[in-house]
Amino acid sequence: MTKDELFTKIQDILVREFDLEKESVTPDARVFDDLDLDSIDAVDLIVKMKPFLKTKLEPEAFKSVRTISDILDVLQPISM
Repeated sequence: MTKDELFTKIQDILVREFDLEKESVTPDARVFDDLDLDSIDAVDLIVKMKPFLKTKLEPEAFKSVRTISDILDVLQPISM
């Protein structure tokens, strides 16, 4: 899956599940500061992304995630 396709899926999930405005979900958006998500929301996002991943996601991979672009960098190599 390309980064653009993955971004679209993440954006759709965040808009649908977390009631965020589509325009606010950009690659540069900071997950906790700009989008006002907390750690539980981040876990929910990852659970909703599981169907698009080829392998199990290691929780340690998300310790350095700060932006949507960071999420893309973690998920893209293991996405279908």
